[in-house]
This record gives sequence, C-alpha cells and structure tokens, in this order.
Amino acid sequence: MSVKFTEDAIQIDYKPLPRSFYERPTVEVARALLGQLLVNGPSAGRIVEVEAYLAEGDRAAHARSGLTRRTRVLFGPPGHAYVFLAYGLHYCLNVSAEPEGSPGCVLIRALEPVAGIEQMRRRRPAARRLQELTSGPGRLTAALGISLRHNGADLTSGDLTICRGQDVTASSIQVSTRVGIRHSRELPLRFFIAGNPFVSRPAGTGCSATP
Repeated sequence: MSVKFTEDAIQIDYKPLPRSFYERPTVEVARALLGQLLVNGPSAGRIVEVEAYLAEGDRAAHARSGLTRRTRVLFGPPGHAYVFLAYGLHYCLNVSAEPEGSPGCVLIRALEPVAGIEQMRRRRPAARRLQELTSGPGRLTAALGISLRHNGADLTSGDLTICRGQDVTASSIQVSTRVGIRHSRELPLRFFIAGNPFVSRPAGTGCSATP
C-alpha cells in the first residue's frame, strides 16, 4: 500500500483488508484492527481504540439473544459493518468477526484523523479541538458520515472500508475493562494504543500493557 498526503486529503492505493483478516477469534481481530485505516470516501482515520464483544458468554453483546433481524449481520460473513443507534443519540460502528454463524464483533471506539479533516470539522462543528473530532464511537461516526445506511456494508469493498495502516506492536497495546455498558463490565476487552491522544478515555486504574 502507498499513501500520499495532500493538504486535506489522502490518496490510498490499496486493496482493503481481506475477509480472512476478520475470520478469526474476536479478541485477535480487535487487537489487529489497531493501527489500521477506517476509510469512508475521502475521509479516513487510524483506529486507535476498540472493544471486543464475544460470540458466547458476553451479556453485553447484542447477539446474546440469538439471530434476529437486528443481529443478522453479526451471524453472517465476517468483515461487515454492524451499525446501530445508541440511546437514540448517535451511531456506533462495529465490525463482524469470526467465521459465519459465530457472532463476534468489534466496536470502533476512537480514530486518529488522517484525511478529510476539514469535512470532519464541518460535520462536527461543536468539536473545538482536533482530538474531539473522533475520540469516541459517536463522534467518529458523525465525523466520517457513518449512519444506519452503512449497516451491513461489506468492509472489504465499496466506499466504507478498512485498509492496511501501520501495525502496532504488542507492547504498545493497553487493555482495560469496557466502558459505558451495564453488563459484563468486568471483562478486559477494551484495547487501545498507549499514549495516543485520540483515545476516548485515559488509561485509568486497572489498565495494563499487554505482554
């Protein structure tokens, strides 16, 4: 992949991450997503924070009640976007993981903007600092123009894709319990790039570097 920066755009000559990237255990996919590029048209951001939601034994996972009209994306082929409206306020983007029939997914929690930043600012005029544009699941979907129309989108092709960015070393990844949920809060399934200013929340207590 070659990446060429202009004043407010990024030219990406790439092939999106293949289906096989997502066809792995959810936690493995979550960790591997850090450092990759989420692209929607001319806007792009480096993934710096994610949360894993497991196919089994996870009371916070939407798929815990089985296959429904809402969750069918999660039970389908991996590498698709699962978008939902949270609390009637903002959209959240998840990535389906694991082989078809196993509904694991990864929530994209924060991005580091790398392209289309002026357009992001127009979409989020309330953001006063660059760090506020995409440091949160609702912020990043608003900044990149992601909504329910992207639910079910194939992330291996089309306008909304995830492409190869910069791989993150294991020593640069921190882990903590998930935030903003009621159930299974104790599970250490939030992963983020240590020291990155675009992470939505500070490390806080209980966070540690992964081996």
